[in-house]
Amino acid sequence: MARRKRTVQTPPQGPEAQLVAKLQRIEALYARAGSDGERVAAGRARERIEARLAELATEEPPVEFRFSLSDQWSRHLFVALMRRYGIQPYRYSRQRRTTVMARLSRSFVNDTLWPEFLELQASLAAYFDALTDRVIEQALEVKAGEAEERSEETGGERGKETSAAGAKLARLEPVEHQPSLL
Repeated sequence: MARRKRTVQTPPQGPEAQLVAKLQRIEALYARAGSDGERVAAGRARERIEARLAELATEEPPVEFRFSLSDQWSRHLFVALMRRYGIQPYRYSRQRRTTVMARLSRSFVNDTLWPEFLELQASLAAYFDALTDRVIEQALEVKAGEAEERSEETGGERGKETSAAGAKLARLEPVEHQPSLL
């Protein structure tokens, strides 16, 4: 008699696999899982959300929404989330690429779609921030992060600085060298 191999489910390996697992758990949360201990497969979660969307469409007529998303990562995530639930995102000609349009019920957007998107976006932003810092630190061999924050000087000047070192420390007016990166 042949024995079946018993497989032990191990946690995802690497930060990307952990992020995917976290995104799937967030999706299950917004599918209104019955209990904390219930591990709902992503497919079943999506089916429940799609059923809820269809139910809301009969109760509440769809409205055309315009979403303006700040960056390409947010837009890609939002469009993918909408497509996952059978929603067809679009934009009109001459609208910015950061604009996403869709016809949805207001309660579905407010109760499910937008809160889920915000939670997914926060997870991705944290991952991208950590990844960016890691790559910069490895490539440039210096600590990445924000610039030092300094307090504003009162009175406009630091006082009378007569030394050469003092002249270097004098506050300069900002000059815009690069108007836009986009």
